[in-house]
Amino acid sequence: MDPLAIARELEAIAQTGLHFSRDPYDRERYQRLRMIAAEMLSSLSNRSFADILAWSKAEFGYATPKVDTRAFIVSSNKILLIRENADAGRWTLPGGWADVNETPSESIVREVEEESGYVVTPLRLLAVFDREAQKHPPPFPYHVYKLIFQCEIVGGAPRATSESSESKFFAVDDLPELSHSRVLPVQIESLYERVRSGLAETLFD
Repeated sequence: MDPLAIARELEAIAQTGLHFSRDPYDRERYQRLRMIAAEMLSSLSNRSFADILAWSKAEFGYATPKVDTRAFIVSSNKILLIRENADAGRWTLPGGWADVNETPSESIVREVEEESGYVVTPLRLLAVFDREAQKHPPPFPYHVYKLIFQCEIVGGAPRATSESSESKFFAVDDLPELSHSRVLPVQIESLYERVRSGLAETLFD
């Protein structure tokens, strides 16, 4: 079994155990397991021990994957990308973590406006990708599902934001340097083909 997968599972066991257990001795064991998992996750990813431990303590209940929502917007046969202020200014589909008390479609509308300045309407769910199964680099300490929605622009205008320095449309065969942690070229190519050809099935895994 992959060491990172083992570390994630240990963290999930610790989180779930701390949620359900009331025995003080068991809780001490789960707390220690959480510390061990955080140390492992830090050594196996690009995140610090302090960050991972803080994230772990903020989680509660039964451990589940995190959700990342992304927008796939095509106009004049080109795809909208935003230049991340993080990740050395590389480009990605607009989007980010889903917030509590938001539906997935509400999340993507908010994220697109926050990152690009455009107002969009979600049309359909194009893909549900497992970050690990899709082999996104670098290793990430938590298990992530990526929900990618086809959207259309209904208002707004491109602008720099606190999260991105610019927004621009690119041809699928002339993509800029991508943030591979967030999106892969093969994903853009396959999603573009589905939109262009009108294929209705949602991609998954």
